[in-house]
Amino acid sequence: MRTMYSIGEVLIDFIPLQKGRALKDVIAFERAPGGAPANVAAAVAKYGGKSSMITKLGNDAFGDFLLEQLQQAGVNTEKILRTSEANTGLAFVSLRSDGERDFSFYRNPSADLLLHENEIEENWFNNGDILHFCSVDLVESPMKQAHVKAIHLAKAKGSLISFDPNVRLPLWRDPEDCRKTILEFIPTAHLVKISDEELEFITGIQDIDQAIQSLFVGDVRAVIFTKGSQGAELYVHDQRYQSGGFTVEVEDTTGAGDAFIGGFLYQLLEKNVRQQSLEEILHQHHMEILAFANASGALTTAGKGAISSLPTKEKISELLQK
Repeated sequence: MRTMYSIGEVLIDFIPLQKGRALKDVIAFERAPGGAPANVAAAVAKYGGKSSMITKLGNDAFGDFLLEQLQQAGVNTEKILRTSEANTGLAFVSLRSDGERDFSFYRNPSADLLLHENEIEENWFNNGDILHFCSVDLVESPMKQAHVKAIHLAKAKGSLISFDPNVRLPLWRDPEDCRKTILEFIPTAHLVKISDEELEFITGIQDIDQAIQSLFVGDVRAVIFTKGSQGAELYVHDQRYQSGGFTVEVEDTTGAGDAFIGGFLYQLLEKNVRQQSLEEILHQHHMEILAFANASGALTTAGKGAISSLPTKEKISELLQK
Protein backbone atom coordinates (compact mmCIF):
# COMPACT_ATOMS: atom_id res chain seq x y z
CA MET A 1 0.00 0.00 0.00
CA ARG A 2 1.38 3.39 -1.00
CA THR A 3 2.24 5.87 1.75
CA MET A 4 1.91 9.62 2.29
CA TYR A 5 5.04 10.78 4.14
CA SER A 6 5.01 14.10 6.00
CA ILE A 7 8.29 15.70 6.99
CA GLY A 8 8.57 18.60 9.44
CA GLU A 9 7.39 19.77 12.81
CA VAL A 10 5.23 17.96 15.34
CA LEU A 11 4.48 20.18 18.30
CA ILE A 12 2.03 20.98 21.06
CA ASP A 13 -0.56 23.69 20.37
CA PHE A 14 -1.67 25.32 23.62
CA ILE A 15 -5.16 26.56 22.77
CA PRO A 16 -6.88 29.17 24.98
CA LEU A 17 -10.00 28.28 26.92
CA GLN A 18 -11.22 31.85 26.30
CA LYS A 19 -11.91 33.24 22.83
CA GLY A 20 -11.51 36.86 21.79
CA ARG A 21 -8.56 37.69 24.07
CA ALA A 22 -5.05 38.76 23.17
CA LEU A 23 -2.45 36.13 24.00
CA LYS A 24 -1.14 38.19 26.94
CA ASP A 25 -4.63 38.17 28.49
CA VAL A 26 -5.35 34.43 28.18
CA ILE A 27 -5.50 32.76 31.61
CA ALA A 28 -5.87 29.06 30.75
CA PHE A 29 -4.93 26.80 27.84
CA GLU A 30 -5.56 23.22 26.82
CA ARG A 31 -2.93 21.22 24.95
CA ALA A 32 -3.54 19.71 21.54
CA PRO A 33 -1.20 17.83 19.20
CA GLY A 34 -0.25 19.95 16.21
CA GLY A 35 2.27 20.95 13.59
CA ALA A 36 1.03 21.27 10.02
CA PRO A 37 2.80 18.20 8.53
CA ALA A 38 1.58 16.06 11.44
CA ASN A 39 -1.98 17.33 10.98
CA VAL A 40 -1.85 16.32 7.31
CA ALA A 41 -0.52 12.86 8.16
CA ALA A 42 -3.29 12.40 10.74
CA ALA A 43 -5.97 13.42 8.23
CA VAL A 44 -4.76 10.92 5.62
CA ALA A 45 -4.68 8.16 8.26
CA LYS A 46 -8.12 9.04 9.63
CA TYR A 47 -9.68 8.74 6.18
CA GLY A 48 -8.17 5.29 5.65
CA GLY A 49 -4.91 6.08 3.89
CA LYS A 50 -1.45 5.04 4.97
CA SER A 51 0.68 7.87 6.38
CA SER A 52 4.04 8.15 8.09
CA MET A 53 5.72 11.04 9.95
CA ILE A 54 9.40 11.98 9.52
CA THR A 55 10.65 14.21 12.36
CA LYS A 56 12.50 14.35 15.66
CA LEU A 57 10.97 14.85 19.13
CA GLY A 58 12.54 15.66 22.47
CA ASN A 59 13.07 13.01 25.14
CA ASP A 60 10.39 14.71 27.24
CA ALA A 61 6.78 14.29 28.33
CA PHE A 62 5.49 16.41 25.44
CA GLY A 63 7.34 14.17 22.99
CA ASP A 64 5.78 11.09 24.63
CA PHE A 65 2.34 12.71 24.35
CA LEU A 66 2.75 13.55 20.64
CA LEU A 67 4.01 10.08 19.80
CA GLU A 68 0.95 8.56 21.51
CA GLN A 69 -1.45 10.96 19.77
CA LEU A 70 -0.05 10.24 16.33
CA GLN A 71 -0.18 6.49 16.94
CA GLN A 72 -3.80 6.79 18.10
CA ALA A 73 -4.57 8.75 14.92
CA GLY A 74 -3.18 5.83 12.88
CA VAL A 75 0.03 7.54 11.73
CA ASN A 76 3.15 5.36 11.42
CA THR A 77 5.75 6.74 13.86
CA GLU A 78 8.71 4.45 13.07
CA LYS A 79 10.55 7.34 11.37
CA ILE A 80 10.22 9.69 14.36
CA LEU A 81 13.54 9.93 16.18
CA ARG A 82 14.13 11.22 19.73
CA THR A 83 16.84 13.50 21.13
CA SER A 84 18.01 14.93 24.45
CA GLU A 85 19.72 17.86 22.71
CA ALA A 86 16.54 19.98 22.55
CA ASN A 87 12.94 20.00 23.78
CA THR A 88 9.78 19.28 21.82
CA GLY A 89 8.39 22.43 20.18
CA LEU A 90 5.48 24.36 21.72
CA ALA A 91 3.08 26.89 20.18
CA PHE A 92 0.76 29.10 22.21
CA VAL A 93 -2.30 30.18 20.24
CA SER A 94 -4.86 32.89 20.95
CA LEU A 95 -8.26 32.76 19.24
CA ARG A 96 -10.06 35.88 18.09
CA SER A 97 -13.85 35.86 18.33
CA ASP A 98 -14.07 34.75 14.66
CA GLY A 99 -11.85 31.72 15.37
CA GLU A 100 -8.76 33.17 13.65
CA ARG A 101 -5.42 32.88 15.46
CA ASP A 102 -2.28 34.56 16.77
CA PHE A 103 0.80 32.42 17.54
CA SER A 104 3.74 32.49 19.92
CA PHE A 105 6.31 29.73 19.35
CA TYR A 106 8.82 28.23 21.80
CA ARG A 107 11.74 26.64 19.96
CA ASN A 108 15.35 27.77 20.14
CA PRO A 109 15.81 25.30 18.55
CA SER A 110 13.18 22.63 19.10
CA ALA A 111 13.95 18.94 18.59
CA ASP A 112 12.42 18.77 15.10
CA LEU A 113 15.03 21.22 13.74
CA LEU A 114 17.79 18.77 14.71
CA LEU A 115 16.81 16.02 12.27
CA HIS A 116 19.94 15.52 10.12
CA GLU A 117 20.12 14.64 6.45
CA ASN A 118 22.15 11.50 7.26
CA GLU A 119 19.11 10.26 9.24
CA ILE A 120 16.97 10.20 6.06
CA GLU A 121 17.23 6.76 4.46
CA GLU A 122 17.12 5.99 0.77
CA ASN A 123 14.91 2.92 1.08
CA TRP A 124 11.98 4.78 2.69
CA PHE A 125 10.30 6.02 -0.49
CA ASN A 126 8.69 4.19 -3.40
CA ASN A 127 7.02 4.89 -6.72
CA GLY A 128 3.46 6.04 -6.01
CA ASP A 129 4.18 7.43 -2.55
CA ILE A 130 3.64 11.11 -1.69
CA LEU A 131 6.06 13.31 0.26
CA HIS A 132 4.43 16.39 1.81
CA PHE A 133 6.23 19.30 3.45
CA CYS A 134 5.64 22.87 4.70
CA SER A 135 7.86 25.91 5.33
CA VAL A 136 8.00 26.13 9.15
CA ASP A 137 10.97 23.71 9.32
CA LEU A 138 12.83 25.24 6.37
CA VAL A 139 14.65 27.78 8.56
CA GLU A 140 18.44 27.37 8.46
CA SER A 141 18.95 24.15 10.42
CA PRO A 142 19.87 20.50 9.94
CA MET A 143 16.15 19.89 9.26
CA LYS A 144 16.26 22.11 6.16
CA GLN A 145 18.99 19.89 4.70
CA ALA A 146 16.99 16.81 5.73
CA HIS A 147 14.12 18.20 3.61
CA VAL A 148 16.44 18.69 0.63
CA LYS A 149 17.65 15.09 0.86
CA ALA A 150 14.16 13.60 1.42
CA ILE A 151 12.74 15.51 -1.58
CA HIS A 152 15.62 14.39 -3.79
CA LEU A 153 15.36 10.73 -2.76
CA ALA A 154 11.55 10.58 -2.93
CA LYS A 155 11.44 12.23 -6.35
CA ALA A 156 14.13 9.90 -7.71
CA LYS A 157 12.05 6.91 -6.55
CA GLY A 158 8.94 8.24 -8.34
CA SER A 159 7.11 9.75 -5.36
CA LEU A 160 4.86 12.80 -5.81
CA ILE A 161 6.08 15.93 -3.96
CA SER A 162 3.50 18.20 -2.28
CA PHE A 163 4.31 21.61 -0.73
CA ASP A 164 2.07 23.79 1.44
CA PRO A 165 4.12 26.91 2.37
CA ASN A 166 1.91 27.51 5.43
CA VAL A 167 3.59 30.84 6.25
CA ARG A 168 4.35 31.50 9.95
CA LEU A 169 6.34 34.75 9.99
CA PRO A 170 6.98 34.80 13.80
CA LEU A 171 9.33 31.84 13.26
CA TRP A 172 11.59 33.71 10.86
CA ARG A 173 14.17 36.39 11.68
CA ASP A 174 13.13 38.30 8.59
CA PRO A 175 9.99 37.98 6.38
CA GLU A 176 12.20 38.20 3.28
CA ASP A 177 14.13 35.09 4.42
CA CYS A 178 10.82 33.26 4.64
CA ARG A 179 9.71 34.41 1.19
CA LYS A 180 13.04 33.57 -0.49
CA THR A 181 13.15 30.11 1.10
CA ILE A 182 9.60 29.30 -0.03
CA LEU A 183 10.43 30.45 -3.57
CA GLU A 184 13.56 28.27 -3.45
CA PHE A 185 11.51 25.14 -2.61
CA ILE A 186 8.41 25.68 -4.80
CA PRO A 187 10.14 24.38 -7.98
CA THR A 188 10.95 21.09 -6.21
CA ALA A 189 7.24 20.24 -5.78
CA HIS A 190 4.75 18.77 -8.24
CA LEU A 191 1.75 20.10 -6.30
CA VAL A 192 1.64 23.44 -4.45
CA LYS A 193 -1.12 24.55 -2.07
CA ILE A 194 -1.27 28.27 -1.32
CA SER A 195 -3.85 30.34 0.58
CA ASP A 196 -5.38 33.69 -0.36
CA GLU A 197 -3.53 35.24 2.61
CA GLU A 198 -0.15 33.97 1.37
CA LEU A 199 -0.28 34.43 -2.40
CA GLU A 200 0.76 38.08 -2.73
CA PHE A 201 3.35 37.83 0.06
CA ILE A 202 5.07 34.86 -1.59
CA THR A 203 4.87 35.97 -5.24
CA GLY A 204 4.98 39.77 -4.86
CA ILE A 205 2.21 39.95 -7.49
CA GLN A 206 -1.21 41.52 -6.78
CA ASP A 207 -3.15 40.04 -9.70
CA ILE A 208 -4.35 36.59 -8.56
CA ASP A 209 -4.15 34.83 -11.95
CA GLN A 210 -0.71 36.24 -12.71
CA ALA A 211 0.50 35.35 -9.21
CA ILE A 212 -0.70 31.77 -9.55
CA GLN A 213 0.79 31.36 -13.03
CA SER A 214 4.14 32.54 -11.63
CA LEU A 215 4.14 29.46 -9.38
CA PHE A 216 4.36 27.11 -12.38
CA VAL A 217 8.13 26.81 -12.22
CA GLY A 218 10.44 23.79 -12.08
CA ASP A 219 8.46 20.59 -11.48
CA VAL A 220 5.15 22.27 -10.50
CA ARG A 221 2.23 20.66 -12.35
CA ALA A 222 -0.74 21.91 -10.29
CA VAL A 223 -1.54 24.72 -7.84
CA ILE A 224 -4.36 24.68 -5.28
CA PHE A 225 -5.51 28.17 -4.25
CA THR A 226 -7.53 28.01 -1.01
CA LYS A 227 -9.92 30.80 0.01
CA GLY A 228 -11.07 29.77 3.49
CA SER A 229 -14.85 29.53 3.75
CA GLN A 230 -15.12 30.50 0.06
CA GLY A 231 -13.70 27.16 -1.06
CA ALA A 232 -10.79 26.56 -3.40
CA GLU A 233 -9.58 26.78 -6.98
CA LEU A 234 -7.38 24.22 -8.69
CA TYR A 235 -5.06 25.29 -11.49
CA VAL A 236 -3.64 22.63 -13.77
CA HIS A 237 -1.54 24.74 -16.15
CA ASP A 238 -4.07 26.56 -18.36
CA GLN A 239 -7.17 24.96 -16.77
CA ARG A 240 -8.91 26.32 -13.67
CA TYR A 241 -11.45 24.39 -11.61
CA GLN A 242 -13.52 25.95 -8.81
CA SER A 243 -15.16 24.38 -5.78
CA GLY A 244 -17.31 26.22 -3.22
CA GLY A 245 -16.87 26.01 0.54
CA PHE A 246 -19.27 24.71 3.19
CA THR A 247 -20.98 26.71 5.91
CA VAL A 248 -20.34 25.39 9.42
CA GLU A 249 -20.33 26.88 12.92
CA VAL A 250 -16.68 27.89 13.39
CA GLU A 251 -15.05 27.13 16.74
CA ASP A 252 -11.35 27.23 15.82
CA THR A 253 -9.68 27.49 12.39
CA THR A 254 -6.47 25.75 13.59
CA GLY A 255 -5.59 22.98 11.16
CA ALA A 256 -8.31 23.72 8.60
CA GLY A 257 -5.82 24.16 5.75
CA ASP A 258 -4.00 21.01 6.86
CA ALA A 259 -7.26 19.05 6.91
CA PHE A 260 -7.97 20.38 3.41
CA ILE A 261 -4.65 19.26 1.93
CA GLY A 262 -4.83 16.01 3.94
CA GLY A 263 -8.19 15.27 2.33
CA PHE A 264 -6.81 16.21 -1.08
CA LEU A 265 -3.73 13.97 -0.77
CA TYR A 266 -5.84 11.10 0.59
CA GLN A 267 -7.98 11.30 -2.55
CA LEU A 268 -4.85 11.24 -4.74
CA LEU A 269 -3.57 8.12 -2.93
CA GLU A 270 -6.97 6.47 -3.44
CA LYS A 271 -6.72 7.19 -7.14
CA ASN A 272 -3.22 5.67 -7.43
CA VAL A 273 -1.55 8.93 -8.37
CA ARG A 274 1.90 8.85 -9.98
CA GLN A 275 4.17 11.74 -10.94
CA GLN A 276 3.22 11.31 -14.59
CA SER A 277 -0.53 10.84 -13.98
CA LEU A 278 -1.16 13.80 -11.63
CA GLU A 279 -2.61 16.14 -14.26
CA GLU A 280 -4.80 13.47 -15.84
CA ILE A 281 -6.25 12.47 -12.45
CA LEU A 282 -6.92 16.10 -11.52
CA HIS A 283 -8.63 16.80 -14.88
CA GLN A 284 -10.84 13.72 -14.50
CA HIS A 285 -11.65 13.84 -10.77
CA HIS A 286 -11.24 17.51 -9.76
CA MET A 287 -14.85 17.95 -8.55
CA GLU A 288 -14.79 14.91 -6.26
CA ILE A 289 -11.28 15.63 -4.92
CA LEU A 290 -11.93 19.33 -4.22
CA ALA A 291 -15.33 18.72 -2.61
CA PHE A 292 -13.86 16.11 -0.25
CA ALA A 293 -10.96 18.41 0.65
CA ASN A 294 -13.25 21.40 1.24
CA ALA A 295 -15.55 19.33 3.47
CA SER A 296 -12.55 18.02 5.42
CA GLY A 297 -11.27 21.55 6.03
CA ALA A 298 -14.67 23.00 6.93
CA LEU A 299 -15.63 20.30 9.44
CA THR A 300 -12.28 20.63 11.23
CA THR A 301 -13.14 24.24 12.16
CA ALA A 302 -16.16 23.06 14.17
CA GLY A 303 -13.91 21.72 16.97
CA LYS A 304 -10.84 22.91 18.87
CA GLY A 305 -7.34 21.96 17.79
CA ALA A 306 -6.27 20.27 14.58
CA ILE A 307 -5.80 16.50 14.95
CA SER A 308 -8.40 16.31 17.72
CA SER A 309 -11.10 17.91 15.55
CA LEU A 310 -10.53 16.02 12.28
CA PRO A 311 -13.89 14.70 11.03
CA THR A 312 -14.60 11.09 10.19
CA LYS A 313 -14.95 10.05 6.57
CA GLU A 314 -18.63 9.39 7.33
CA LYS A 315 -19.14 13.01 8.50
CA ILE A 316 -17.56 14.23 5.27
CA SER A 317 -19.90 12.00 3.24
CA GLU A 318 -22.90 13.37 5.14
CA LEU A 319 -21.87 16.96 4.41
CA LEU A 320 -21.26 16.20 0.73
CA GLN A 321 -24.75 14.70 0.41
CA LYS A 322 -26.56 17.73 1.86
